Amino acid sequence: MTETPENTTVVIVGAGVAGLTLGNFLLREGISCTVLEKHSRAYVELRQRAGTIDTRGVRLFRAWGLDEVVEGNPIIEAEGGFFIDGEEMPIDTGDDNESLYCPQQVLVRNLTDVFLRDGGDLRFEAADVTLEDLNGPDPRVRYRDSTGSAKTISCDVVAGCDGHHGVSRASIPEDALTRFSHEYGYSWLSVLADVPASHPSGMAIHSRGLAGLIPRGANASRIYLQCPLDATVEQWPDERIWSELDARFGTPVPTGPIAEKRILPLRSVVYSPMSYGRLYLLGDAAHIVPPMSAKGINLALNDAEVLARAVIQQVQQGDASLLDTYSDDCLTHIWNYQAFAAWITELMHNAGDASHEGEFRKQIARAELQRQFTSPAANQLFSELTSGVN
Repeated sequence: MTETPENTTVVIVGAGVAGLTLGNFLLREGISCTVLEKHSRAYVELRQRAGTIDTRGVRLFRAWGLDEVVEGNPIIEAEGGFFIDGEEMPIDTGDDNESLYCPQQVLVRNLTDVFLRDGGDLRFEAADVTLEDLNGPDPRVRYRDSTGSAKTISCDVVAGCDGHHGVSRASIPEDALTRFSHEYGYSWLSVLADVPASHPSGMAIHSRGLAGLIPRGANASRIYLQCPLDATVEQWPDERIWSELDARFGTPVPTGPIAEKRILPLRSVVYSPMSYGRLYLLGDAAHIVPPMSAKGINLALNDAEVLARAVIQQVQQGDASLLDTYSDDCLTHIWNYQAFAAWITELMHNAGDASHEGEFRKQIARAELQRQFTSPAANQLFSELTSGVN
């Protein structure tokens, strides 16, 4: 039986935050798109991932008429604080702060529900995806569906939203990309626990190192503990995790069953340019920020909006100028967020564990951190960067 090629305006590879946000934006403008996801829907919607939607991201969804994806349980307002040696530090995030703690799987589930309800074409379990003729007038995406049947989709634009290890960026010749990266000198022990959102929550600085306790829904929390690069999960039994968290926050922390532990080396990565022919990279396929900055989701959202507006202009006005400047437009924003991410990451970690940079750097970092809470000017800038309104 001969395969009949399909045609659409945009093929989106990957049904994560970037891909589904882009798909919903395009759907609202009547632009045809097909989203391909290699995993099952159940896997995607249960995959536990951290996430904070800053004020800029919340307002972006509302501007596109997608208020419902950032509303309701278990999405909660971001009210976490900062603790230094057990003392909670007052920080004024301003009346305009609308940041939300939102597990990525919750946002993905909500985006999926809206996309499918509104008639979106979302295909799970798409295996062996390959991208062809990206520099030509008629790019093609080939894959095998859940039954093993070969499929081909012709399109005008391919949006690579399939993460750091996906096929999209791997389809670009190495000599066509420049990779900028920075490896930090420490890791995080990342723990998912069945602990309801409670006080204390936020980030803590202590001579033993940085700690974090962040709500991930009504009955779950994500715990972060700074640790050496060579640390292993086996070195962190449950009892040590709770004891260390108490010590670094300077106050007892509620305990509960631990569902997951893993070690996360911290790094920053940017690929440039973020396009190749008719292929455009979004989200983790193009950049990674350390989790301390809480900007991963928000960079993906910005990429999605920039590309959506570019495609809309091309389809509705025949003007490809925004597609031509997509990479430059995104990278300006990305480097701004990378600068914030590098600053807050080094500041918070140097202010904690003296073994990384030494006692002098530790005291300098602590002085700078204290200034964020005592200087109105410093506090305002810190709040703008944190909430994403700058």
